[in-house]
Amino acid sequence: MEGSPGEGGRPVPAGSGAPRARLSAPAGGPGSAEALAALGAMGRRLLWLLPVYLAGVALYLGWRGRRRSKEQSLRAAGLVLGDEEAAVSATALGRSLGQSQSQLPAWVSFPDVEKAEWLNKILAQAWPFFGQYMEKLLVENIAPSIRASNTHLQTFTFSKIDMGEKVMVNKKIDVEVKKFFCKAGVKGMQLHGMLRVILEPLIGNVPIVGALTMFFIRRPTLDINWTGMTNLLDIPGLSSLSDTMIMDSIASFLVLPNRLLIPLVPDLHEAAQLRSPIPRGIVRVYLMEAKDLQSKDKYIKGMIEGKSDPYAVVRVGTQVFTSKVIDENLNPKWNEMYEFIVHEVPGQELEVELFDKDPDQDDFLDWLHVLHSLSLSLPWQWFPLQDGGRARVHLRLEWHTLMSDTSKLDQVLQWNKTLSTKPEPPSAAILVVYLDRAQELPLKKSSKEPNPMVQLSVHDVTRESKVVYNTVSPIWDDAFRFFLQDPTAEDIDIQVKDDNRQTTLGSLTIHLSRLLNADDLTLDQWFQLENSGPNSRIYMKVVMRILYLDAPEVCIKTRPCPPGQLDVIESANLGSSVDQPPRPTKASPDAEFGTESVIRIHLLEAENLIAKDNFMGGMIKGKSDPYVKVRLGGQKFRSRVIKEDLNPRWSEIYEVVVSDIPGQEVEFDLYDKDVDKDDFLGRCKIPLRQVLSSKFVDEWLPLEDVKSGRLHVKLECLPPTYSAAELEQVLIVNSLIQTPKSEELSSALLSVFLDRAADLPMRKGSKPPSPFVSLSVRGISYKTKVSSQTADPVWDEAFSFLIKKPHAESLELQVKDDGHVLGSLSLPLTQLLVAEGLVLDQWFQLNNASPTTQILMRVQLGLLVSQHSGVEAFHAVMGEDNEESSLKGSETELYIQEDGDSRSMQELRQRMPHANSNLELSDSPLGQLHLTVWYNIDARKLIAIIHACRYWLEKQNDIPDPYVSLILLPDKSRVTKRKTAVRKKTLNPEFNEKFEWDLTLEEAQRRKLEAYIKNSISFMSRGEPIGKVHIDLSQKDLTQGAAQW
Repeated sequence: MEGSPGEGGRPVPAGSGAPRARLSAPAGGPGSAEALAALGAMGRRLLWLLPVYLAGVALYLGWRGRRRSKEQSLRAAGLVLGDEEAAVSATALGRSLGQSQSQLPAWVSFPDVEKAEWLNKILAQAWPFFGQYMEKLLVENIAPSIRASNTHLQTFTFSKIDMGEKVMVNKKIDVEVKKFFCKAGVKGMQLHGMLRVILEPLIGNVPIVGALTMFFIRRPTLDINWTGMTNLLDIPGLSSLSDTMIMDSIASFLVLPNRLLIPLVPDLHEAAQLRSPIPRGIVRVYLMEAKDLQSKDKYIKGMIEGKSDPYAVVRVGTQVFTSKVIDENLNPKWNEMYEFIVHEVPGQELEVELFDKDPDQDDFLDWLHVLHSLSLSLPWQWFPLQDGGRARVHLRLEWHTLMSDTSKLDQVLQWNKTLSTKPEPPSAAILVVYLDRAQELPLKKSSKEPNPMVQLSVHDVTRESKVVYNTVSPIWDDAFRFFLQDPTAEDIDIQVKDDNRQTTLGSLTIHLSRLLNADDLTLDQWFQLENSGPNSRIYMKVVMRILYLDAPEVCIKTRPCPPGQLDVIESANLGSSVDQPPRPTKASPDAEFGTESVIRIHLLEAENLIAKDNFMGGMIKGKSDPYVKVRLGGQKFRSRVIKEDLNPRWSEIYEVVVSDIPGQEVEFDLYDKDVDKDDFLGRCKIPLRQVLSSKFVDEWLPLEDVKSGRLHVKLECLPPTYSAAELEQVLIVNSLIQTPKSEELSSALLSVFLDRAADLPMRKGSKPPSPFVSLSVRGISYKTKVSSQTADPVWDEAFSFLIKKPHAESLELQVKDDGHVLGSLSLPLTQLLVAEGLVLDQWFQLNNASPTTQILMRVQLGLLVSQHSGVEAFHAVMGEDNEESSLKGSETELYIQEDGDSRSMQELRQRMPHANSNLELSDSPLGQLHLTVWYNIDARKLIAIIHACRYWLEKQNDIPDPYVSLILLPDKSRVTKRKTAVRKKTLNPEFNEKFEWDLTLEEAQRRKLEAYIKNSISFMSRGEPIGKVHIDLSQKDLTQGAAQW
């Protein structure tokens, strides 16, 4: 029903009792009314959805509040974890407790360590077993040490050891000395220190943990309460002595690098690795000097104050080194370096103690505890000592990480060569040997099972394993560590012996260069034993790690940097090419470039050495097996061992490139080679400045620190000579003085100054490279520093190489960026031989690069001419008249001219096949033979060098295959016969072969030398003779070697 407007045009009110009427459409039409009806229906539906919307908004607001609360809680927890004490203090202040940070409630504490109640429970359960271990330790280790310390304590025993049922409660240890009928005991003992407990490895079975490892990070302190007669040990002097002895024994088991391993499961294969894991790194400690130390030496009851004789004891854990003693000096300078193995970082710390050396008891001077983390290198720094005053010590620390690859080995070896350290050269690597077990070792001669033990030796350091009794398949489960100075050239020698050290059950030598090619530098396998049973073998895990000092400021040069001086890496010039200086045309080395000399060290012989090999407790005097260690300029050489000789002869030669740096010395240390530890036979030294100034030293040097003995050495300074005309003479002299036991002698010194490079190729993405240069000659290589992000690097570095044969060697150079080769260069040294002054100073084009990629360097070759070798090398140049007069038809005379005697001209007659007969002797002279005969007084050998032959057979169709055969008359046996190699199809063969005979000079002068020139026909037949030369050695001055035609 539709309503209509009331009278007067007003609508009827709804509450007037009239019927409710719907809104009517305006007079405009029915469409407006329908639209209003639709809007009304939609509004009603929205009103029904409003509660749902409000409920969703409420849920969102609640979720967002909880989210913010959780985020605030997490941030608060992070602050608490970061600094618990500050967070708790801030909370207390925020709550207006009226308490400052220092006035928190008494129950709030912030200890430096966390509580480990679980560990107390474990200790409570393990305490009885710990008591058993302590009983074994006291009885088997400490008691023998005490008995050996004094003859009056030879009957010392532990009569009762009771550690109680609970931890550190009701402990009692009684001791007895039967000789003096006295008893004593220990009522309480405490160790104060930081004990670290490691539970590993984790296993899948009960008890979940395979072993328990514990150790003290630092040496703990000991507190003992003595009872009975041992109350006397509480006297200050005796107390420190007894505590030190006991603490040393405990430290050998429980202080790093020693660990106490308690296996919790049987057959734990990782026991050795857990007991001696791979170290975290090596810290190299440089002890330079100290200043303003206390004066401890008093005279006339203190009326006259003297000085002190200080020495230092440097300690990390149980690793201890003692410096040399500096007499009467309060400002001593040691200049020594020590290397320590570090297992726990942070944790282990460096301790330095200074003492005054006295004849009776050394006086304590002062001490230093370096709190600096050992894993961070520390430059040269003065450390004040702990007892106050002005005393201080000068130290430097270098942290060397352990690398499991050889990428940095060449750089490490090169850097170590520049260091001159005492008492030992720096190490380049560390070797860890895990000795597991052996199988099927041979029986003793009496068919009894042996008691095998193992001796492991690297260089002159020998370690021994424990003895396993009555078995041919022992299990040692030991670990050993060795420092390596050059892993490319060292070996590890392994001897399996019976416990008496006399019977060898097997041996093995492993060249450590094998490890350099192994994965992870590790060999984990069975090794077959030599000189043992057919199935005898030993299982070991051998691990090598390279010591790398990751310090970009360290300069890797051929000359050491001054102490405290660091090289700064030069960066490329930035800006436009207009701002850069013009490119130089010549290299600009410093004034010291090319001033190096070569010291040739002749190690000849020794006399009256001390006999160290004694038998039957010294009742039978033996001899020694001497060898020599030679040190100069950071390089170290070792001679061969001469067995059982107190007057040994080595006749070895070593060469070292040196600069005129003050304070250098040539050091000789003599040792007697033994199976365990080599015995000291004496030392001597010569200042390098003396050799450089006199150019030649030939002396018998008395040995120091021993009763008798002297060493005969010759040292020659060889300054480079820049003339190629001397090369042939140098090669001849070197071939004459070369000894069989030495390396081939050097004939030249190659000096390379690497200035800069230009226009190196960019990386991918147009980024500049970070280039460095690798240089090598005959396997000897060096590397420059890295120039950071530049295509035009400047290196400004110099290098030196010893050259053996300049005609056959070349300088190989590669410019690299992170392993990628940017360019290369191969420079044959023959180019230097034809250059003016034997020098090339220019830009060189790099191969495998763009045409503009070049490198600027100065390369010079200096010949090493010996003026004191005892050899007179010259060429007998024949005049043209003699050559022309010797021509007869198509044949030429072959002769050898003796000194001062024209009648000794010997003709070499020809025996060649002709048309009318198979063998017909020709009386015509043939040509010349180039020969050197010389007697080496130092080596006591007669030397003959066959250089070459030359023929003139213009019409000879059958060209021979010549060789030379030598016979030393009157003895024609095989002992004196020598012959050269065969040269194929040549009339002018070059042999350059040396032959030696062990003779005295008097005996050599009574001999005659015959040289037969023969033609090799076949392998099974003797050579066809061409002719011979007969030389009477009594007519020659054999001490002056002469190369003659």
